[in-house]
Amino acid sequence: MIRMLSALTLWVAMTVTALAADPILIGLNYPRTGHYKEEGLAQMRAALLAIDEINAQGGLLGREVKLISRDTASRPEKAARNVDKMVEDGAVMLFGSVSSAVAIAASARARQLNTLYFATIGYSNDVTDKSGHRYVFRESSSATMTGRALGQYLSEKFPDKTYFYVTADYTWGHSSEQALRENTNTTDTSKHKGVLLPFPTAKQSDYTAVLKQALESNADIVALVLYGHDLVRAMRTADTLGLTKKVQIIAPNLTQSVLEQAGPGLMVGVIGTEHWLWRAPELENSQAGLAFVDNFNKAYDLYPPSAAASAYTVVKQWADAVSRSRSTDSEAVIKALEGHDYTLLKDAAQWRAFDHQNVQTVYVVQVNDRNTVMAHPSRQDYFKILQRFPAQQTAQTQEEWQAVRAKAGQPNQLK
Repeated sequence: MIRMLSALTLWVAMTVTALAADPILIGLNYPRTGHYKEEGLAQMRAALLAIDEINAQGGLLGREVKLISRDTASRPEKAARNVDKMVEDGAVMLFGSVSSAVAIAASARARQLNTLYFATIGYSNDVTDKSGHRYVFRESSSATMTGRALGQYLSEKFPDKTYFYVTADYTWGHSSEQALRENTNTTDTSKHKGVLLPFPTAKQSDYTAVLKQALESNADIVALVLYGHDLVRAMRTADTLGLTKKVQIIAPNLTQSVLEQAGPGLMVGVIGTEHWLWRAPELENSQAGLAFVDNFNKAYDLYPPSAAASAYTVVKQWADAVSRSRSTDSEAVIKALEGHDYTLLKDAAQWRAFDHQNVQTVYVVQVNDRNTVMAHPSRQDYFKILQRFPAQQTAQTQEEWQAVRAKAGQPNQLK
């Protein structure tokens, strides 16, 4: 008995000593202000929840994990400067982003510093194809994945309709519009017209002008290829002009954060996609996903949006790769992640080796009416899941990816 007590005392002492060692630092590069600050807050909350869970289980490699963070304000140049500062402060892994331009700029700087970067949100294809490199992984779906899922659904349910595109003038908007046109047979711009909205400097007069063009086009479907605050402003303007009552409005990436900013009454009937929503764990029978929803709700009195799920997944999957490789070194973690299959907050997913894209199920969703939203105890039952599309139906093939890389003058392997 004395030996057992002595051994137990030694084990406790060693554990306490290990956790008292210097913590492992990871850096969140997120929009605390400016465009997409709501999605940024969701990422912070989920990251803290994941880190608390890791530390409650003894930490990582016997050390506590600690989060440091910096505000990008959704500005690429600021995000890149933040990378320098957080690496200088000792961060061994960086993650965050809502804007694809931020993800591209920040990860490019991280690559120069041999530091792993996870794009949590950032839907532009560029993140993992022509701008992709060895040190960046993307958790959210790509524009191709959302375009193929939404396009297949719309082509079946709304065949032979005329489209009008209102698109944010930056990398995500361009690639999302292209993917949606290709998958709805609306590449003929003389028939299916479109207009660009300045980003991120659009004025109210810009919203009014482009949506008047949409109204005058007599299109059946208006595609608002906008995100976050821009989508909210566009929907308010469309409602004022009476456009929402005349056409079917679609938005490639609908999020809980957008619905909460706009109010679900304004968005009723809009169709789009999500790569995760808090109803998904129930649909996919994911116990870990259900626990995440419950724990997030208990911690913050809110149901988690997809931005939160992405950040939580990144932290947990990075920690898992560190545990499997027994190292926080970027090269070791990259090797542990490439081709790794896992199931966490919904059904099976994979960190694909050739492009570092997370391939996963995409959901086509439609915004519920107010009565449905309010009927749930959470008052957050915003979406009806119309159809689920597994990764093999939506993701770029390796041949398609290599063709894009070749056209951009990039090597056919990540460097």
